[in-house]
Amino acid sequence: MNPMIVTNATGAKTMPIGMTVAQPERQTAGSELTDFAADADVKSVFFANLLSAFTAHERCGAQLYRTAAGMTQFPEWRDKYEEFLEQTEDHVRILSELIEELGGDPMYVSPQARMAEFQGAKLMEPALLAGSVDNMTMELTMLEAVLLAEWKDQANWKLLRALADRLPDSAPAQAIRRAVEQVEEQEDEHVRWAQQSWGKALLGQITTGGMTGGAGGQ
Repeated sequence: MNPMIVTNATGAKTMPIGMTVAQPERQTAGSELTDFAADADVKSVFFANLLSAFTAHERCGAQLYRTAAGMTQFPEWRDKYEEFLEQTEDHVRILSELIEELGGDPMYVSPQARMAEFQGAKLMEPALLAGSVDNMTMELTMLEAVLLAEWKDQANWKLLRALADRLPDSAPAQAIRRAVEQVEEQEDEHVRWAQQSWGKALLGQITTGGMTGGAGGQ
């Protein structure tokens, strides 16, 4: 099970800190994470928390794509949003399986993951202004949100690639490398398409000829 929204109702666990409250059966202590990726030369608790945050960011990305696909008036953009949504949902699966392979629980939501969820929610907030701004402003704003989210996604996977290359050869390093190899080309394409489409759309608006031949980038 790889839910796109992880809550108490879907079996989430978290680390109670400060104002974060969790039922006893949903609590995870740092001591429970010390064996995460135990065969690798990593700080287990920090790494477990980080992968949880990376997974949360992918889940937020799926919600963003779903919203953007439902709002856009450009068929080319809708096709891409729906294609990338499917791939992003698969990235959640890949990260969840990696966490399990490293000895963790993909339903654990770290403090860092909660912060990632907060940041992701902020990228979604402009959708609330639909109807209060012109259509092109909304289209570009949603596309910019996708671009920002994908830049972070790309950075996350590049970091995992660098980590796998730095670690001594081990089962965890191999597992990380296998996960990255399934995703990194798609993430590069997500960023490339969003950046090109954003530039093409803006140039089309700035120049006197306007947008012609569709809004999508190649």
